[in-house]
Amino acid sequence: MEEELKCPVCGSLFREPIILPCSHNVCLPCARTIAVQTPESEQPNTECAAGGGGDHADKLSLHSETDSGYGSYTPSLKSPNGVRVLPLVPAPPGAAAAAAPRGAGPASSSLTCPQCHRSASLDQRGLRGFQRNRLLEAIVQRYQQGRAAAAAAAKCQLCDRSPPEPAAVLCEQCEVLYCAACQLRCHPARGPFAKHRLVPPPSHPGAPGGGDGGKGAGGGRKLPTCAEHDLENYSMYCVSCRSPVCYQCLEEGKHGKHDVKPLGAMWKQHKAQLSQALNGVSDKAKEAKEFLVQLKNLLQQIQENGLDYEACLVAQCDALVDALTRQKAKLLTKVTKEREHKLKVVWDQINHCTLKLRQSTGLMEYCLEVIKENDPSGFLQISDALIKRVQVSQEQWVKGALEPKVSAEFDLTLDSEPLLQSIHQLDFIQMKLAWFTFDPSSAHRDIVLSNDNQTATCNSYDDRVVLGTAAFSKGVHYWELHVDRYDNHPDPAFGIARINVVKDMMLGKDDKAWAMYVDNNRSWFMHCNSHTNRTEGGVSKGATVGVLLDLNKHNLTFYINGQQQGPPAFENIEGVFMPALSLNRNVQVTLHTGLEVPQCVKQPKLPNN
Repeated sequence: MEEELKCPVCGSLFREPIILPCSHNVCLPCARTIAVQTPESEQPNTECAAGGGGDHADKLSLHSETDSGYGSYTPSLKSPNGVRVLPLVPAPPGAAAAAAPRGAGPASSSLTCPQCHRSASLDQRGLRGFQRNRLLEAIVQRYQQGRAAAAAAAKCQLCDRSPPEPAAVLCEQCEVLYCAACQLRCHPARGPFAKHRLVPPPSHPGAPGGGDGGKGAGGGRKLPTCAEHDLENYSMYCVSCRSPVCYQCLEEGKHGKHDVKPLGAMWKQHKAQLSQALNGVSDKAKEAKEFLVQLKNLLQQIQENGLDYEACLVAQCDALVDALTRQKAKLLTKVTKEREHKLKVVWDQINHCTLKLRQSTGLMEYCLEVIKENDPSGFLQISDALIKRVQVSQEQWVKGALEPKVSAEFDLTLDSEPLLQSIHQLDFIQMKLAWFTFDPSSAHRDIVLSNDNQTATCNSYDDRVVLGTAAFSKGVHYWELHVDRYDNHPDPAFGIARINVVKDMMLGKDDKAWAMYVDNNRSWFMHCNSHTNRTEGGVSKGATVGVLLDLNKHNLTFYINGQQQGPPAFENIEGVFMPALSLNRNVQVTLHTGLEVPQCVKQPKLPNN
């Protein structure tokens, strides 16, 4: 309320407030500051020019603006409230006694409202022609008394001293008043207190300031008198002029032909109108408070969703890095195999060539020794056989036999350009239809994926969790899971989860997952290990489970074979969610994504509690 009690010129609480014709208020001293004097020359008027010295500040005000018609104050100073004003001009010596010469035009004054900038001319009474706002003056007085009393009463609630020290701050969360010493000792700005908000001690400007304030608001205050007849109290209200009047104003005829009503009746009527208008403002204020609560909740949701989405983004990028690492290992394996193959071929060729070379060299040395012999008959006995052996040995060194079978170069070229382009183009999108698979990087180690990560089963008899590769924070999304195998009546669970859900137990047993688990006869909804809404109807081999995540309405609904299973399973869900599934080795399911949201569904089965 304090802003309503401040003058728009000086920025301080009102002092002797007057009501301008536009219904705005201004301090009387400030009104003298912003009044403007303009010359006129139509009719001489010595009475106005020879006004008393006490009226000089009210009537003349400030520097005049020549030939401006009326002065919109062209200021040289600025008030604390942003309104620019002119300095006061002192009254000239002898102004009270001096009379204006005949023929000289008197000064006409006007006042411009600092709020709406409407101009009002001053009559011969000057600023005294404006009514004093005694009601506002009384409220300001009560406000000052109440503020002083509240400031005096604000004492530290934790002081050991007697009397306690004056309070320096109030913690809005703890609702405790602290002096400076106790605040440093008991409420330091660190640890769990770091987020607490410390504000100045409260004041209660609307509260009456003890007996005096109550007295000032009641009959102890002097009744206001008529501005034109100082001895008459206001008793009637002129509807035409919208101002209270006295009986003498009516008798003199100024308001004689105006619509005049009793002051008390109009007081009650206007109070009723104001109360009715306040009801509308009160409703809007209530809506504004609720809206502020909504905005504060939105801040918290944005903070939580941002952290969730950051964690999800980190997980997705880590999954990309893991996939790239696995692919790098595969490519390195290919390079290793190629290298080992080339080395084997070369070593085989070395060994083969060495063996042939040894045989040829031995044959050559033997033939040379035979040629050295001088026994013709002995030579001729073996010469034919040696000639054939030499020819056969020569034929072994055919064309290409002395060329390497492999090259030292590796015929492997990694085409990384498309992947680099994809990485550079990686960005956030909100697809109308979401296509995703099971995520092998975040799945439990007992989960077994196949069919391009669209089919899932498990190696364990215990339930294990696997997430999808997509994360949703808005929009409507629908996907289905087809039951390929269902043995020994297990309880697979279908639903959604946070990125940090526990993966070694059934989906929905912790606070990070929302799920429906189902056997061959019935189903339940589960979150935080709380089982609700048992519904008849289960799954078997060939069944299809549908999951509808509506983040516009913030709810989650399940379907079995196209029929809604129970009521909407969960409502008021907020944040970032990933498709999730838990199963054991007795179940195998296949994921189907990119599906249109079902427009028409059958009536849901009623839960059997």
